[in-house]
Amino acid sequence: MSKVKADDRVVLHYTGKLSDGQVFDSSVNREPLEVKLGEGSLIPGFEKGLLDMAPNEKKTIVIAKEEAYGEKRKELFQTVNKSDLPEDLKVEVNMALMATNADGSEKQLRVAEVNENDIVVDANHPLAGEDLTFDLELVAIK
Repeated sequence: MSKVKADDRVVLHYTGKLSDGQVFDSSVNREPLEVKLGEGSLIPGFEKGLLDMAPNEKKTIVIAKEEAYGEKRKELFQTVNKSDLPEDLKVEVNMALMATNADGSEKQLRVAEVNENDIVVDANHPLAGEDLTFDLELVAIK
């Protein structure tokens, strides 16, 4: 029976959970994920967890934040003056905002703090600083 190795294309179902058991993403009620290993589209710990799995195998892996999205980085927090925001925008903590970079690309931000004259935005990945648990089910190796 074949097992997953580096550079394989795999089809799998997954459910991602935080340390407290809260589900943040799952493919269970939709099409399974199809991905080629080694392309950098998966976090390192997720990809490592798939290695040596056989089709129809199920397992649970725990990925330390260092093998996921890393620690929250303080330099990715920025203070923005409320006068620089659209007047009709009512900002709230945890609200998602989009910023346009100088090159025209967009970056998703999260409002971390709302003060009288400014807000603090967080450009870290929403799962940065979190250890993650994934329930995996390998559907196929292509």
